[in-house]
Amino acid sequence: MAANPQDDLVNVEVDGKAVKARRGAMIIHVTDQHGAYVPRFCYHDKLPIAANCRMCLVEVEKAPKPLPACATPIAEGMKIFTKSKAAIGAQKATMEFLLINHPLDCPICDQGGECELQDLALGYGRDITRFSERKRVVKDKNLGPLVSTDMTRCIHCTRCVRFGQEIAGIPELGTTGRGENMEIGTWIERSVDHELSGNIIDLCPVGALNSKPFRYQGRSWEMTQVPFLSPHDGIGSNLFGHVLRGKLKRVVPRANDDINETWIADRDRFSYEGLYAEDRLLKPMLREAGAWREASWEEALAAAARGLRAAGSATGTLVHPSCTLEEMHLAARLTRGLGSSNIDHRLRTRDFRDAAADPRQPGLGIPLSMVESLAGVLVVGSNLRAELPLLAHRLRKAAVRAKAKISFLDSSEREYRFPVAMQIARSPADWAHELAGILAAVREIAGVEPGVAYASLLRGITATAQQRAAAAALCTGSARAVWLGAMALRHPAAVDLRALAGEIARLSGATLGFLTEGANASGAWLAGVVPHRAAGGIPAQGLGLRDMFETAQRSYLLVGAIEPSADIADAALAARALRSAACVVAVTPYVTDELKEIAHVLLPTASFAETSGSYINLEGRSQSQTGVSKPPGEARPGWKVLRVLGNQLELDGFDYQSSEDVRDELQQIVDANAGAAVPTALVTHHVPAIAAVAGAAELDLGALDVPMYAIDAVLRRSPALQQTAIAAAARRSGGVG
Repeated sequence: MAANPQDDLVNVEVDGKAVKARRGAMIIHVTDQHGAYVPRFCYHDKLPIAANCRMCLVEVEKAPKPLPACATPIAEGMKIFTKSKAAIGAQKATMEFLLINHPLDCPICDQGGECELQDLALGYGRDITRFSERKRVVKDKNLGPLVSTDMTRCIHCTRCVRFGQEIAGIPELGTTGRGENMEIGTWIERSVDHELSGNIIDLCPVGALNSKPFRYQGRSWEMTQVPFLSPHDGIGSNLFGHVLRGKLKRVVPRANDDINETWIADRDRFSYEGLYAEDRLLKPMLREAGAWREASWEEALAAAARGLRAAGSATGTLVHPSCTLEEMHLAARLTRGLGSSNIDHRLRTRDFRDAAADPRQPGLGIPLSMVESLAGVLVVGSNLRAELPLLAHRLRKAAVRAKAKISFLDSSEREYRFPVAMQIARSPADWAHELAGILAAVREIAGVEPGVAYASLLRGITATAQQRAAAAALCTGSARAVWLGAMALRHPAAVDLRALAGEIARLSGATLGFLTEGANASGAWLAGVVPHRAAGGIPAQGLGLRDMFETAQRSYLLVGAIEPSADIADAALAARALRSAACVVAVTPYVTDELKEIAHVLLPTASFAETSGSYINLEGRSQSQTGVSKPPGEARPGWKVLRVLGNQLELDGFDYQSSEDVRDELQQIVDANAGAAVPTALVTHHVPAIAAVAGAAELDLGALDVPMYAIDAVLRRSPALQQTAIAAAARRSGGVG
């Protein structure tokens, strides 16, 4: 017999109003739901309860003294008073104690104007203190280049401590001492290095923890708050940009429980510094007779149009996977308008075989919110915490709270800060052989036979103990997933890995997901930024990244902040082809010595924060933003530059008035071709040759693992991020940043 939902409800009174609430809920949950505000400092929706600030004391009938609302569960018939004389008196007394040692330095505090202590002191504080003794002073801690400290302001709410322990999974901060001598710190002198560490800035209710790059840069009431989106990975984190006189000064999270909850990665928070690097391209530039000079927009666009028109179908276009959907659509339209389908966004991809099996829109395959309910997961070729920090956070919740069994096939064992069922660390050359062993083990456990081609492939392969453990972990529960990470997708035998992972997913009943890099890789496929598919998945025929370099084109169009030496898999091959081209047009926010060597026309564009546009994240969710700050110099939004370039080339249909017009046109094309014969899930026509992959020394494995703060041009230019321990470790190991 089904349980009656009413049996889980109890009757309580809140300030004389009868309400029903879930049995076991804390008083603060009930008061919040019914509009009875209770002040608080230590309580936070996403953190475990500590009840150590005592600011949320309320009166409960028959209780001998006020009770903390955050830690007191409701009971049948309970009468709660949040505005009674006893409740207000307790709250005012708590505030008086909190202010005893506080320095009261609001005029110079970065938190001024948005400080929870400041706000509540106005309502619950006294105008004159009764405390005349000397205040304590606490030495500031050096937590690294991202977080500044003023520990004398700390009120010991322990939000930062609980974040490290419960959310990040690494207790970098803790408490030492008792009573007045208690301090928040790192025990020994060290920095806070977790990739989500900046969230303690938002959690701090006072000015004890602040953004070090933002320190003394502006006041909250001087700035305008504008919503926008993260451009660094496929999660699509929701952000707020704080703008002062047209310049982006600070980035904070925008709550969205379906995507990033209330957290953001450090690279989303601090990358904005890279927008104002010294090498920003401020004016159009032309190269004539080997020398560069500044030019007007009209002159530069005319030169770009001449070069592209002369090349015609011998044009190759590269688009950065973090460009907006509108920029991608216009770049694809412009390229195909020239008679070419040589276009690609897969800049670090090495294996382009079996294109017919490419999914319509590579992505996670499930909503982000469902990750926490997965029971078994196999992650192949992914440094997950570096590639997708917030996906790693959700996976940690699945492992810690739902006891999910998670396995990794990687090049080395990594610290994931959550229980891992199995980590198989092998050379990338052996990944296909390892996947074949896992496939054999899944066949035994699931009792399902693979396809005929795979059956012959697995003949003679015996699963090892590690492979059986990974297969058993994947086959746990009913919600399962197999993910191919960025390193697997960059692998020289990526198609072999994809085929094996697809068969493992089929036999185990798991969802196959692709952890593509860039903020808009999913959108790039829909916009036709691949050679074999036009917008909406319409079949096309052209040259992909490697082919358009091996078969050198007369002209190239680079869209987005593309730096060949750092962003393209075979940088040497790319450099040779680009240097030999008659015309290279770079639509870019930055100008570097490398670009000056290969390009002929440089067109300055707005960065991710300076343009309107749309992104499609890994779960297939489309999100749009407006421009946050003003582009510097004469830079213009990329979609406007491409629109005018299309007009210069006299192509039809380039008369858009807004980025929304471009987005809506693409949406109509996608909707019209929704039933096109393109795989929505993996249907492979390729069967890997395991013997040719296992231990093959001839595979050019290269640097598959791109450092976290080197994945795009903006991050590479952020001083604060490049000073972190993570970036320093990457440089020591041979990475860029």
